[in-house]
Formats: sequence, structure tokens, C-alpha cells
Amino acid sequence: MVRIFTVFRKPDYYQPWQMTAQDSLSGAGCIIKGRRILTNAHVVSDQVFVQVRRAGDANRYTARVQFVAHDSELALLTVDEPAFFEGSKELELGELPDQRDAVEVYGFPEGGDDLSVTKGVVSRIEVTPYTHSDRDLLTIQTDAAINPGNSGGPMIQDGKLVGVSFQMDAEAEGVGYAVPAPVVQRFLKDVDNGRYAGIPDLGIRWQAVENRALREWLGMEPGETGVRVSTVVHGGSADGVLQADDVLTSIDGTRIFDDGTVPFRRSERVLFSHLIVMHQTGEKARLGVVRAGKARQVEVTLKPTEALVPGPAYGSRPRYFVYAGLVFTPLTRNFLTNWEWNDVPDSFRTYLDFGVPTAGRREVVVLAHVLPHAVNAGYHDFRGIVVDRVNGRVIGRLDDLLEAFRHPQGRFHVIETDPVTDFGGRIVLDAAAAEKASPEILATFGIPNDRYLVSPPER
Repeated sequence: MVRIFTVFRKPDYYQPWQMTAQDSLSGAGCIIKGRRILTNAHVVSDQVFVQVRRAGDANRYTARVQFVAHDSELALLTVDEPAFFEGSKELELGELPDQRDAVEVYGFPEGGDDLSVTKGVVSRIEVTPYTHSDRDLLTIQTDAAINPGNSGGPMIQDGKLVGVSFQMDAEAEGVGYAVPAPVVQRFLKDVDNGRYAGIPDLGIRWQAVENRALREWLGMEPGETGVRVSTVVHGGSADGVLQADDVLTSIDGTRIFDDGTVPFRRSERVLFSHLIVMHQTGEKARLGVVRAGKARQVEVTLKPTEALVPGPAYGSRPRYFVYAGLVFTPLTRNFLTNWEWNDVPDSFRTYLDFGVPTAGRREVVVLAHVLPHAVNAGYHDFRGIVVDRVNGRVIGRLDDLLEAFRHPQGRFHVIETDPVTDFGGRIVLDAAAAEKASPEILATFGIPNDRYLVSPPER
């Protein structure tokens, strides 16, 4: 058993050219095959320095992060000094426990420095949202005490690792969660080739088909079950293969019920997405489909799906572009942390909840805020506005701004806000004055560069 000490620094998503102050946290982990330390992704997110200490040892060792899977809340560390591993025992990976099975949770929760062991039972096995990544993946729910400091610690059954503790339900008593052994095994297989490709997604939005009239309208035969495809995400795994109003009836031969669940072990059921996420990126999945009343089999090559509003992201710098004091950035879940959740603009919520990428719009570009200067007088209070067009050009991604500002409309730059969510407002700047003022504004606010455009979000 290992205690992990992490020093981290997060990007400042309000002023994306700088970082926030450093902070620290501690978590837990365990040694597994290959002299590796398994823990949670959030324990080492945005890390700048990591140390580890084995339970019962007084010495700390500098650790190195090998792989981080933010989507599945897992990470692998190692220590280059052989002395750290001397006399250690590697934990073997076990099987997924059953409901009501007894388990033990190990970690270093707040309130003490020594290893803590708590016992509990498995309450349920189901697909649950992972707070760190906002992905819906299989989890083990337990009543064993899981508190801050337990994160990354192993869940043990019969001396084997069956899960990794990662979150608790703050609004309920005795509800903790662990990443289960099958998701851990999937992660370890993913990194076998020296890189982490990420968890794939089918790239659709779907609707339960429990209404008889809807089933008949879709051309489903009596006894046939499945879910209706409502949207196919542009660029996703199913793009060009599935289409709206298809009925997805099976995945790799496993039947999908009308509520979107599939059989799991004996009498259990889980969401059908579990069958997809257990694949590796690049693998193929065989889908049963009913289209216009006719059943067929199709095949998709699986890959992660990019969201219109991506994130949460970790370990990468936010992208931005500053022109004439106007600070532009993509709309991401990280950017939304600039607001208390109840204060998030309605336009942002709309894109977050319902927006999907299209061929013309791969991300939502927003005017984050304005750095005051005479050239942008009258707009100093503008903040959190979706940008639709600049100088008549559609802005479908942040990079489009660079080309748009090279082509003013006569003497002016004309920035149009989203006509639906922001009522089609206008920001008009004197083009020559804006060009002259831009370097002055950067110098006044200590901004080293007017842009950072190349950092993709980590999974």
C-alpha cells in the first residue's frame, strides 16, 4: 500500500495565459505487476511534483507518472529508485465482486497518517457518472467508508484487487464508489503498447422505445427490442453508419432492451454503453439495427467522440486568442468553473446539454471578457458571450478568428453574437485603431502572447 503526495498547479481559465497558485493533496495507491503504482487520475491531475511512501516506511521517494486515464479515473506511477520496491508484494487483479460480497477498502483518509482499513459490502454494480471525467462507466457501490485520502486506494476481496476507490456521495451516508476490476483491466491493456488511446464512444444520442405507438412507427416487429437513435454525432464512431430513427437492437450479439439496458451477469442489467466502453479504441463493434422496418447488421470502428463542449480536461493549457483587448476562448467545462453553477449563462447551458459538433462548428467560441482600453470602450462589461460571426465569417472553431480578423469590413471589425442564445448583438471596432492598440493592451496586462491555439485537451 502506498501513500501519494502531489503538488499541482491548475491553469487559470479566466486569464488563460497564466497559472493559478500551486497547491497540494494526498491520496492512496497500491503496487501492481511491473513495479507500477495504480491510483486515481485525480490524485495526480495537473501535477508538477509527486512523491510516494509505502505504508510503514518513513521515507518518501520521487515518483514519475507513466500514464493517466482521466476518462476512467486511473493512473500508473513508478519510482526509478529500486529501493522503493524492495520487499514489496504486488497485488493481483481479481474479478468483479457480486452484490452483498464483503470487501475491504485501504487508504490514508484525513484524521491520521497511518494506513486505514475499512470493511463493507458491495451495494450494487451499475453504470454511474464519474465526477472527474463526467463519463458514465461501470462502478462498484459500497457502504465501506471512503473519505478524502482514500482516493486511489485498493478495494480488496480475498487478497486480490477488485476495485480502486475514487469518489463518495456527499449527500448520502455510507455511499462510496470504486472503479471496478474490468475497467482497471481495460486500462492496463490499453497502455500495453506504451500509449493511452482512451475509452471509445459510439457517438450517438438515443431515446428509450417503451411506447407502443413509437415502436410501430419505427417499424419494429412484436418482441423486437432496442433504442431509437435520435442524433449521430459528427465525426463519431457511428457517423456515416447509423442515422436518426434507426433502432439499435444489439451490440456484438447482446440484445438491447427498450430502456437501454443489456443483460449483465446473472439477473443484473446495465446500460448498453458499457459494451462499447469495454472495447479498445480502434476495435470494431457489430451492431444490430432496424431501419425503416428492415433488420440489418452493420459494423463500426470505435473511437472517442469529441464533444461540442469538451472536458473536464487536465494537464493541458487552455487555448485563447486576445485581440484589441477582447479575450476569446472555446467553451469548455473547465471554462464554466469561472461561474457558480447556478450562475452559468443559459446560452452556455444550452450548448453543454444539447449541443453536438457539426461539420461547420467543432467548438463554441466565446468572448470571455474584455481588457479595458479606449479602443473597446462601451464593451468593458461584456462577458460570457457566444460568438457567431466575425466580419461575416462563421466562427466554427477558435482558429477561425485569426483569418476573420485579417479581413475587416471596410474600416471596421464586426463581431456578431449568437442570434439564438445572445439575441444577435454587435461589437464593432475601428480596424486600424484595434491593430494599433493590441500590442499596448498586451503590455499593459502583462500578457506574453496574444494566442495559444495548439493544446488539445487530455482525456
